[in-house]
Amino acid sequence: MNMIRQFFRRRLPRAGNFFRAPMLRGHKRAAVLLATALPVMLLPPVSGFALDLETARSLALANSRSLARYNLAVESAQLDEKMQKYSMLPSLSLGASAQAGIQGGASLTDSFSAGANFSVTQRIYEGGRNAILKSINSMAAGMARQDALGEYFAVLDAADAAYYGALQAAAALEASETALEASVLALSMAEIRLESGMIGYGEYLQALAEKEARETALNQARRDRTISRITLKNVTGLEELQDAEDVDFEVWEEIIQKLAGLSEERTEAFLESFRKTVEADNPVLIKAALSNSRAERAVSLAKRDYLPSLSAGVSGGISYSPRNGVDEPSGRLSLSAVIPLDFWVTKANVDKKELALAEAVLDRQAAGVSLDMEIRTSALDLITQAMSVRSSRRADEYARRHYEQVLEQYRLSRASVSELSDAAALAGSNRTQYIKARYGFLSVLSAIRSLGGFSSDEDLRAALLSW
Repeated sequence: MNMIRQFFRRRLPRAGNFFRAPMLRGHKRAAVLLATALPVMLLPPVSGFALDLETARSLALANSRSLARYNLAVESAQLDEKMQKYSMLPSLSLGASAQAGIQGGASLTDSFSAGANFSVTQRIYEGGRNAILKSINSMAAGMARQDALGEYFAVLDAADAAYYGALQAAAALEASETALEASVLALSMAEIRLESGMIGYGEYLQALAEKEARETALNQARRDRTISRITLKNVTGLEELQDAEDVDFEVWEEIIQKLAGLSEERTEAFLESFRKTVEADNPVLIKAALSNSRAERAVSLAKRDYLPSLSAGVSGGISYSPRNGVDEPSGRLSLSAVIPLDFWVTKANVDKKELALAEAVLDRQAAGVSLDMEIRTSALDLITQAMSVRSSRRADEYARRHYEQVLEQYRLSRASVSELSDAAALAGSNRTQYIKARYGFLSVLSAIRSLGGFSSDEDLRAALLSW
């Protein structure tokens, strides 16, 4: 009896102090992505202790092969930037040669000669191609960083989903165990009443059926908990199953109360304000903008093929032979110009780049429309979940009190087995809804974090409270 009452008074596992994984904003944040894809063996082993959310995220980032591939793509794009910078420098070369005759009457000594030469070539004018190529490579590197950043948040989403799933399954298992205890207690009372003739055999069978149903539900809850722990194990790359450590849910209480109390007019204001905040750092939208700018630069680069290019070079050399000794060093200065005449080829290339630009513009517009819908949907989901948390918490409290009253009446033989069963079912159902609402709220927060590229829980909380 005391155990059952303690269950209904016990607070659910806390969940929520959760954006502590290493995340930065802007270029610095993207640059740090390479450090997040460390091999799993570099992280401290986690064994024998409950796994906390921050560690789960770090392990998931280190265990992600897809994130590692994106980080390699970032490195490759950065090398392309360096190579483009190097192409603007003078081109240096150094050569050497030696020869001797092997036919005729001359000796090898008389026919031997050797020489060395060097040259320096520098492009003087190329119609601004290098500057445009530098800009294009810079944008390509930026797009690679945004891709890596998007994958970074996708890994965090997967880690959060697995972690919250494990916590929710553990809470559901605890609720099922307590429900079984309640049905066992009711069955024991029914047995006593049946023996004393206070109830009929039908009511006893009802109590027995209730107990068996609770055992079935408990077995299902055990299965769900095991699967959730396996999922968490696979996401984090751990060798052993770990329990998820409770996290703090109360840090979001102020936001829950504020969102749950929004009027229809204030909801529209919140959606508009929050949309602007999220769009500012959304990886997909930033990548679309970079892709559009790169396509514009590509058109400009193609048009530069109409222009001539001019290069200058300096070369020199020295030669030696046993007969003549060392010759006077030679030097030469050269200028070369290239004027393209195949204008039809250049025109076709420009037309092709302009078509690619038109596609990039459409992609950017589509990304904006899709993101706007996604942001508004997520914001409405967050408001709905906040309302569900508040209402299900009240329902859970009322159902718990109702069950306690019916249980006491059942003890005094003033309530039937059916009434006790109905009260227990209502209490269990409301507890389940409360559990789902809590972790549903956290899951929506994770989705919003990824949409807006928020680097910490403080940033997200400030954004939710700033409107």
